[in-house]
Amino acid sequence: MKTRLNGPFVLSAHDIVRRPGEMREHRLTIPLKEQWGEGLVAVEQGEELVLDVRLESVHEGILATGEVDSTYRGECGRCLNPIDAPVEVEFQELFAYPGGEANDFEVQDDHVDLETLVRDAVVLSLPFQPVCQPDCPGLDPETGERLTGSAGKEQVAPVDPRWAALQQITDHGNAAE
Repeated sequence: MKTRLNGPFVLSAHDIVRRPGEMREHRLTIPLKEQWGEGLVAVEQGEELVLDVRLESVHEGILATGEVDSTYRGECGRCLNPIDAPVEVEFQELFAYPGGEANDFEVQDDHVDLETLVRDAVVLSLPFQPVCQPDCPGLDPETGERLTGSAGKEQVAPVDPRWAALQQITDHGNAAE
């Protein structure tokens, strides 16, 4: 995979290349130039990613280990309320020295490009069915209005007409008590 050797995700490893045991730490704040993620939630364009990265020289290449923090936005999959939540992801990948077998990530001209690695980690961590709260009741199937938690009165679930006769039996049983 050919990398471009500029951009906010490209880090120089010149002073640690082929020096096993050497390590450098970086803290980066990078505003996204494009949206990451599709579906109900995404990390929007312009949102800042905060990366804490450690580059370690090993015999096979440069080991990149880190954590990325940001915020995703979108809507609840049940009630369509807006969601704004943190995303925190850890990652680790070996950027191999070129020349050996084919690798997904390689050291290019003593640099490592973290963009694909970080983007994949962030996008894969986004919830597939995001909810605004774990017990979100969603929308009323008949009216389409948002159901709220207990708003003073108990929500009565609609009774399937095929079971209505059984409901009458239980109602009479409760009245006799």
